[in-house]
Amino acid sequence: MADARPPLAERLRPRTLDEIVGQEKLLAPGAPFRRALAAGRLRSLLLWGPPGCGKTTLARVLADAVGYRLVPLSAVLSGVKDLKDVLDNRPALDPRPLLLFVDEIHRWNKAQQDALLPHVESGAVTLVGATTENPAFHLIPALRSRTELLILEPVRPEAIRALLGRAVSDPERGLPAGTEAEAAALDVIARATDGDARRALALLERLADRGPVTLAALQGAGQAIFHDRDGDAHYDVVSAFIKSMRGSDADAALYWMARMIEGGEDPVFIARRMVIFASEDIGNADPRALQIAVSAMEGCARIGMPESRILLGQACTFLATSPKSNASYKAINEALEVVKETGALPVPLHLRNAPTGLAKTLGHGKDYVYPHDQPDHIVAQQYLPDALVGRSFYRPTLQGGEKTIAERLAWWKKRLEER
Repeated sequence: MADARPPLAERLRPRTLDEIVGQEKLLAPGAPFRRALAAGRLRSLLLWGPPGCGKTTLARVLADAVGYRLVPLSAVLSGVKDLKDVLDNRPALDPRPLLLFVDEIHRWNKAQQDALLPHVESGAVTLVGATTENPAFHLIPALRSRTELLILEPVRPEAIRALLGRAVSDPERGLPAGTEAEAAALDVIARATDGDARRALALLERLADRGPVTLAALQGAGQAIFHDRDGDAHYDVVSAFIKSMRGSDADAALYWMARMIEGGEDPVFIARRMVIFASEDIGNADPRALQIAVSAMEGCARIGMPESRILLGQACTFLATSPKSNASYKAINEALEVVKETGALPVPLHLRNAPTGLAKTLGHGKDYVYPHDQPDHIVAQQYLPDALVGRSFYRPTLQGGEKTIAERLAWWKKRLEER
């Protein structure tokens, strides 16, 4: 007969604060938050953390710890009407304060959050909102200001490993008695599930349903390292990838890129990031970087996986080990700022086009000196608008090919001064 019990992750869900793993900074005995709970004080909270770190569990345990009545809502499935129903239909015989738990609260739009705000302000409800996204970007300022933000960390591999061991050794709440599980397989699951305890337990349960939990079974299941392609975790990995290339650490850049590849990221997305990086962080220090990055992007679009990994690896290692300069990036940004500040300054007459006799009569093109007719193919003449004469935007570094550019500019300046 099939096991009719709840899933393993639900059976092992902590029932007390002491059973919660991975949030020691917040919940350790003597921590400020823990002391407030011991005194029976609980204010409205926002729990921000990655999937599987224990946000829902913490909300349930907090309600029990302070004796509040917990009412859960999912922001994905509910709205203003559901909120109104919760507030209008309180049990007459239940005097306990109301703790409203809103899962994925970032999914509520501004109007829905506005509807919740007065009830939080008045103290009619104690709100515990859970989110995987940065509250600064997804929650209205008024709601943020009336709640305490608690940042939950991904569960550490060693904590997940202990939880997996508990699942194997506890026949009442864990796996059936006699379940075989290799320690090495549990170690891999703990490391590969990226701080998500719920996902680790789900993977363990699926493997145990098929037989002994071994490394061979784990590899045969084809389980990839999990990579969040949509939330903050996704952008954290991308950020680490870019910053590792910028720091010229090819090994770290390859690791973060491998995380994205193994997680099913679109190879063209990865290549596009490298195209931007090649121009922003390398620029003229080695112009080949942009060519290689663009070629990798076009190749990935044509070839697809798994072969695209080879193109990505080549481009990544080239960019990471290239000389770095952001002089071109800074130059265009500075020039754009000047244009915004000064508006459309007039083009000097000698630089203007003179396609007609009238234009020539007005002085367009007059006194323009053709550089190719001059020694060294350079000439001292004004190219910026009058108001910007002497202004410099591009200041090449002494890195890679840009050192040659800097030397050339200095030589040109010296030659012009000698004339």
